[in-house]
Amino acid sequence: MRLSPGLRLSLFLIAGSDRVTRQGKPWTEEIAGTPAGFLLPALAMVLLLAVSLPSVACAQDSLSTVPSAADSVVGTERHLRLLHPIQSSNGRVISGDRQSGVTLHQMKKPLRALVVDEENEGVPGVTVSFDLVTPIMTSIGRAITDPGGFAQIKMTAGKVAGMYTVTARIPGEVGDQAQIVYHMPVHKPDWVLMMVFGLVGGLGLFLFGMEMMSRALQRSAGGRMRAILGALTRHRLIGVAVGAFVTMVIQSSSATTVMLVSFVEARLMSFAQTLGVILGAHIGTTVTAQLIAFKLTDYALLMIGIGFGLTFLTKKGRIRGIGEAVLGFGILFYGMSVMSQAMSPLRTYQPFLDILLGLENPIFGILIGMVFTALIQSSSAFTGIIIVLAQQGFLTLTAGIPLIFGANIGTCITAFLASIGSSREARRVAVAHIFVQVAGVLLFLMWIPQFADLIRKISPGGGVLSVDQEIMARLIPRQIANAHTLFNTATALLFLPLTGVIASVLTRLLPDRIEVVEYEYKAKHLDRGMLAAPALALNLAKVEILRMGNKARVMGQICLEPFLHNNVQILDKFDDLEEEVDALEEQITSYLLAIGEQDISKEQASEVYLMMHVCKQFEQFADTIHRDLRTLAQKKISSGVVFSDSGRAEVEAYHLKMVKQVSRSLIAFRDVSLEKAKHMKKKQAKYVNLAGAYRQAHFERVREAIQESVESSAIHLELMDILRRLNSYTANIARAILAQSDHKREKGQNAPTPDLDLQED
Repeated sequence: MRLSPGLRLSLFLIAGSDRVTRQGKPWTEEIAGTPAGFLLPALAMVLLLAVSLPSVACAQDSLSTVPSAADSVVGTERHLRLLHPIQSSNGRVISGDRQSGVTLHQMKKPLRALVVDEENEGVPGVTVSFDLVTPIMTSIGRAITDPGGFAQIKMTAGKVAGMYTVTARIPGEVGDQAQIVYHMPVHKPDWVLMMVFGLVGGLGLFLFGMEMMSRALQRSAGGRMRAILGALTRHRLIGVAVGAFVTMVIQSSSATTVMLVSFVEARLMSFAQTLGVILGAHIGTTVTAQLIAFKLTDYALLMIGIGFGLTFLTKKGRIRGIGEAVLGFGILFYGMSVMSQAMSPLRTYQPFLDILLGLENPIFGILIGMVFTALIQSSSAFTGIIIVLAQQGFLTLTAGIPLIFGANIGTCITAFLASIGSSREARRVAVAHIFVQVAGVLLFLMWIPQFADLIRKISPGGGVLSVDQEIMARLIPRQIANAHTLFNTATALLFLPLTGVIASVLTRLLPDRIEVVEYEYKAKHLDRGMLAAPALALNLAKVEILRMGNKARVMGQICLEPFLHNNVQILDKFDDLEEEVDALEEQITSYLLAIGEQDISKEQASEVYLMMHVCKQFEQFADTIHRDLRTLAQKKISSGVVFSDSGRAEVEAYHLKMVKQVSRSLIAFRDVSLEKAKHMKKKQAKYVNLAGAYRQAHFERVREAIQESVESSAIHLELMDILRRLNSYTANIARAILAQSDHKREKGQNAPTPDLDLQED
């Protein structure tokens, strides 16, 4: 048994009579009879009591906390340590630390502690004390280690929700190694329901804010975006730049691609021209992710306040549009804040964390991203959700990259649906969109870890790789946004030189074919789902008006058949075409009125009026042929009269000019071409004079008593009058285009004139 130094000194003083001095006498005899002879023994007894009392107290404390003397010896001799036990199979901590619980309920897992010695061997029979530190200080109880050195105890949460802190320690041992700490979040019983409410509400605000911002930007610049797209040259780099810019403004690569499908359907663009725009659209859609990654949630309410002020305190259209965009941006970030707060309990919910670990499987992550993006039809929205998860520290970069890849594929579904029922060339646009995204994902799929390392190096944090949630929440959102941008930019640069090859391959896969025209009385391009985006809805209406105008042109081309060749079958075709034109006019007008009911700009309202006017002119054109010219043809056939050679030539010549005017009107409307409209206006004045000259020539033939002219005079004059009226309808279209241009010029706006290589039909 080892004695303390003080105890040894006391015993030495008491037992000092056995010691001798240098003279050979005991030192007690030396000092006997002196004051020291009395004081030294007394001093020795006092020192003995002072030293021995703490030793007795420590011994009593050891006996009260350690089950046996053997354990006490082991505890003081072997320097025991406490550890959080770890499962050897997967390295997961199984001490019960970080588990979540519910107030007034027992925790699902017991608290476990592992006692080891210097050789990391488990020590049995050691008492471990478990104490609650926060939210209140109280003892939970004690447990004795089993043969493996494990001590465990069950705990019931109190009625207060919050972070519970528990300590486990070995009584009698000192130092940090003899104590471990547990942190356990405890929630109210309805925390799952509250979390769902927060997620649903936050997501609703997020999508509403994005839609409001997109609508405001489209209303202020949507018309210009369509004009820019319509004026594209064949230069691929310009196409990429325009595609990125347009998508950045309208906040949707899917909407850009749908617009391209309708442009190709209306022959405003060729399929090859769209490839560069598609690649640019992929880059433009990453701007939203970059903005979201800045984590401006702290300023969300400020943006909402500024946006509200600009929107409701001013009546100026442009400032109001800016206010709505800022308001939508603020609501978007406030929705992100609500979602972040709602998901905070999941940071310690192990089943959810296990699911997120599964996302590091690339195939599973891509499928999840693809399905969710296809459901909400917005890659920007799903990317925002991914970044919100990352801001909570839920996602690693390796798990976020496959989700981004899946979102890029899932966004193709909108363009694919828009291409159903369209022409072969329009379908190629949707297929090209899918091909580029899928091919890009396949190229990056095999080196996701290396891609992630590259992103870490070029992102803030300098390549820091950590599993700490706080560090992840700070670094991963920016890394995911950078991965999204770099992937789409690299894909665009990679496929840009190959656009010609891609166009050739897809043309072979979807070759042109002669399609039998079936006159269906239902509009093909009027999508009611696009009314929320008036700029795109106007484009669809324009495509349908062009389709309707082409049917009116067909009626104009064949309208002389009954007069020249007595072809009565043509009369039945007049009935079918006129009925279809009437049906289309009714549907287009209804669609345009629905667009007008949206929150549109004055420029867009003017465009709605122009389209309704053009639609009405084509309908009156077809109605005049069906009602007046058809009746006149029946009268001529039944009477058996014929035109004179000169009269026939004049009718054919004037008819040809009328057909050319119809074609010019379609081109002028399609391209918003002021040059073509001015040309039509000049031609109309010339044709009015020409009609007067032909009428005078006919009177000369009648005066000369040419039999055919005399007999067919009434029919000839009425036919020429009908052709003149048909010309006036197309001239009205040109006048409306010029009038709209003059109105814009008065307002300080320049009407766009697309530079397209178009030929008259």
